[in-house]
Amino acid sequence: MVRNEDMSEHLLNDARNAFLAAPPVGHAAYLRYCDTLRARLLDAWPSIIAANARDLEAAAARGLPPVLIERLRVGDAQRAQLVALTAKVAAELPTATAASDWVDVADWGRLRRVPKPLGVLLMVYEARPTVTVEGALLPVVAGNAVLLRGGKEMAETDAALAATIHDALADAGLPPTLVSIVADPDRAVLRALLKRHDAIDVLIPRGSASLIDYCRSASSIPVIASGGGVNHLYVHRSADLARAAAIALDSKLAEPTACNTVEMILVDTEVAQALTEQLVNAAAGARTPTTLRLGGGLTERTHTRAPDTVRIEALEAHDFGREFLDATLGVLPVTGLDDALRHIREHGSAHTEGVLSNDPDVIDAFAARVDAAAIVVNGSLRLHDGPTLQLGAEISISTGRLHVRGSVTIGALLTYSWLVDAQGALRADRSQ
Repeated sequence: MVRNEDMSEHLLNDARNAFLAAPPVGHAAYLRYCDTLRARLLDAWPSIIAANARDLEAAAARGLPPVLIERLRVGDAQRAQLVALTAKVAAELPTATAASDWVDVADWGRLRRVPKPLGVLLMVYEARPTVTVEGALLPVVAGNAVLLRGGKEMAETDAALAATIHDALADAGLPPTLVSIVADPDRAVLRALLKRHDAIDVLIPRGSASLIDYCRSASSIPVIASGGGVNHLYVHRSADLARAAAIALDSKLAEPTACNTVEMILVDTEVAQALTEQLVNAAAGARTPTTLRLGGGLTERTHTRAPDTVRIEALEAHDFGREFLDATLGVLPVTGLDDALRHIREHGSAHTEGVLSNDPDVIDAFAARVDAAAIVVNGSLRLHDGPTLQLGAEISISTGRLHVRGSVTIGALLTYSWLVDAQGALRADRSQ
């Protein structure tokens, strides 16, 4: 029987050896890999779909909630998304991995910044098969090796993807073990990896707040925390309420489990009932059945007016700081900006926060006092996305403050060295 420590050691040795054998950042092999991965995905897609069907069947048999089963599913839309991602990464790669121009240093030398990979990365995430491909692409084209540990619910899909990815790496002339799937679902294997700060350079937990907290508490590896989207929209009394309702639903219904969706609407008390009625009207015309959890006495005044496609429930204290992971929106009346800011400080996850207002002073105060990776003014929270903001392809959205905040693009998966062309200069010759 293979011990957990032996398994983790084997994975880490393979990853470190592949990292050391990989070509330097900017090598043509990484561009080739974008092309070979795209070709291999298209060729293997029928087998990937078949593997995914087995995962979906097993998930349904275990009674997984429908929203999580849908998150697990891959189909034509995901194929198109991943093919587009490989093309986008290929287009961005030359610029993202270029060294800076030389600059003169006084009268004695030159200086430039040279990109370098972060090293061996460990990504821990939930059952989203597209993340496996994203994790096998963006870190690798930046010269990193990566260990991918996804949810056990997608074991069959991951096995099919792993074979596809390894073939693509070999086709590009790259070491296949630059990407390793941690296939053993035993959490003891993950715990063993999380202890290996000597062998893993960066840890990227992508998912719920509980997943991120677990990884942080169990490991001393530097973390790029990604996910944990307990996000809010503050609706000021000056806002256009019909537009606010449309923005709120756009921030939720397209992909309710995404990390940049809204969970709670904080609305000034004097317009709370009017906004709720606008939400009910807008949700009634949506394709997705919607649940509104209402606080501050709004439930009683709204329940009888809601159509069958809109479910009205009471908002409870345990809903604060919660990701609903479905088409549920909380609505909480607040006494004003300060009350909204207090709630966000206590319950937000520093991911994406939004304000809807026609008062410039309120907007400025909200933007200055909210701590989040992105603050969206008068728009959908779902706009916080690397490609949408033209920041580049992203592997996740970081909520931390160090190294990277917001979209974790190719550039964020690099560090750098200062290359000093000293031309024989001595420090003893310099006055400073």
